[in-house]
Amino acid sequence: MSTLEGKQTRAFQTEVRQLLDLMIHSLYSNKEIFLRELISNASDAADKLRFEAIANDGLYEGDAEIAIRITFDKEANTLTISDNGIGMSAEEVEANIGTIAKSGTKEFLQSLQADQAKDANLIGQFGVGFYSAFIVADRVTLMTRRAGLPVSEAVRWESAGDGVYTLESTDKAGRGTDVILHLKTEEKDFLDDWRLRSTVRKFSDHVSWPILMLQSKGYTPGDDEESGEEASKESDDTPKWETVNKASALWARSKSEITEEEYNEFYKHVGHDFEEPLAHIHARLEGKYEYTVLLYVPKRAPFDLWDRDRKHGVKLYVRRVFIMEGAEDLMPRYLRFVRGVVDSTDLPLNVSREILQKNPAVDAIKKGMTGKVFALLEEMAKSDAEKYQTFWDTFGVVLKEGVIEDFAHRERVAKLLRFSSTQADSKVQDVSLDAYVSRMREKQKAIYYVNGESFEAARHHPHLEVFRKKGIEVLLLSDRVDEWLVTHLHEFDGKPLQSVAKGGLDLGELEDEADKKELEKQQDDFKELLERVQKGLGEQVKEVRVTNRLTDSPSCLVSGEHDLSASMERILREAGQKAPVTKRTLEINPAHPLVVRLKNENNDQRFDDLSHVLFAQALLSEGGQLEDPSDFVRRLNGLLLG
Repeated sequence: MSTLEGKQTRAFQTEVRQLLDLMIHSLYSNKEIFLRELISNASDAADKLRFEAIANDGLYEGDAEIAIRITFDKEANTLTISDNGIGMSAEEVEANIGTIAKSGTKEFLQSLQADQAKDANLIGQFGVGFYSAFIVADRVTLMTRRAGLPVSEAVRWESAGDGVYTLESTDKAGRGTDVILHLKTEEKDFLDDWRLRSTVRKFSDHVSWPILMLQSKGYTPGDDEESGEEASKESDDTPKWETVNKASALWARSKSEITEEEYNEFYKHVGHDFEEPLAHIHARLEGKYEYTVLLYVPKRAPFDLWDRDRKHGVKLYVRRVFIMEGAEDLMPRYLRFVRGVVDSTDLPLNVSREILQKNPAVDAIKKGMTGKVFALLEEMAKSDAEKYQTFWDTFGVVLKEGVIEDFAHRERVAKLLRFSSTQADSKVQDVSLDAYVSRMREKQKAIYYVNGESFEAARHHPHLEVFRKKGIEVLLLSDRVDEWLVTHLHEFDGKPLQSVAKGGLDLGELEDEADKKELEKQQDDFKELLERVQKGLGEQVKEVRVTNRLTDSPSCLVSGEHDLSASMERILREAGQKAPVTKRTLEINPAHPLVVRLKNENNDQRFDDLSHVLFAQALLSEGGQLEDPSDFVRRLNGLLLG
């Protein structure tokens, strides 16, 4: 890589400028978070150096003692967080600090700038904690050199958070990164031994690398502070480096030694979040393969949750050496919200993604971790419905993907699913399939559901009318993934799942015999009308028949048992895929005034218009799209005026 030519001034990406503005002007709820985030970044850099040095120990440059150092200068009003980790090249500085190259950023920032603009917890969902430095600093200088590059190819980055930053080449003897914060006048209390030490112990005690501070002359650690060995060996007045944190891998410690606060702080470090997790699992699994897991379920969804290709979630360690982040082979994609670490003793230190895919230990680890997550969610659902509802509201749509992707765990996922239903008519998805089955009518053989473009569309779907009349509960599905879910989940607890909008309506023993006979009679009485309507609609419908599905609506469309629904066709078209043209059966309600009017209509044009309007209304009510909306408007206007 060539050095930068002179000092260059560049503009931040728009999203970064918006984020900086929030940091500087709005987020004051917990100023100490900046130190945690900068230490977390330094820890990640140290992890990456140790991993890359497995294949190339020349990256250590003769110095294998890795640490994070915190220093301050009261006269210069600066606080510096330094590491001798992997460091960054000019290109990496530009990519990691000048831009946020992640999908969903714009939308997420808009949500921050609305009601939640002052909630500092949300910033953690970005994973861009470097910018938190501007909460306390009016200028930030970054000096960095990637391990292995010449001293002259170090980079100096600086910004006042005003929308621009400068880049220039500089000399830096040691590898790694120095982040120099020029503190705001009102933030001078961070230039204090006790304040910094207590903040490190509060937020970063779990960091597995030593966090060192100079033991200033005259400073004496309190009774509640553990001085590092380096401090205790010396007795003169020369300032010495003191290890401030425990510097041990939290997951390797016994659960009995770890407090809930330590678990929570480690989550904030590994999950780049500012809020406590919803739940966690800490377990050592022994057998043919040995490994330790410390996994967390967050309270909030990260902003890039729907980026299925992003390397999410779980960090892989081998014998406490960091290997890679987001090892997708270790956790199913539908559990991509899980954060944490797995530490194996059975994988090689030079493990690559290719080796991961071929190693039998990986399958065992993935199976074990998946089982632990299921056990956690099942216990939560059983013993703490309120907490599980919080989980479901946040990650339920993602978990539904498991029904589609994971045949082996399909039944286990199904028991964790939650839906809205006509039982409460509430948008809240809190009905389990077990609960539905327990409320099924005597002699009811199927679990009924209806798909809608939205909850309100599903709730007001005309196909529900007879089910409401007879008091039969129907699941109201409105998430996009539901269309795929029901094509993979064919039954539950021996009960088939059946769409109320597909196939002929057969309620079996739940249907009155008198109703069946009345329907047969009406089919004969309306035979001439049905033939006339079908002739007028032509190729738009497969069949026209009377129905007993409807009580209030004049008409509805019914798909074949194996046909795509109208909403699925729409989803496929929006995704740029070709959807097969499906003819549906038009069912009309013989008791509805519009149908009675149609039967008695002698004017051919008005009959044709009314037939097309009934078809169009039925299509729109189930989420379909009109091929020619202007024709519908013309016919409707004609009927209104006539």
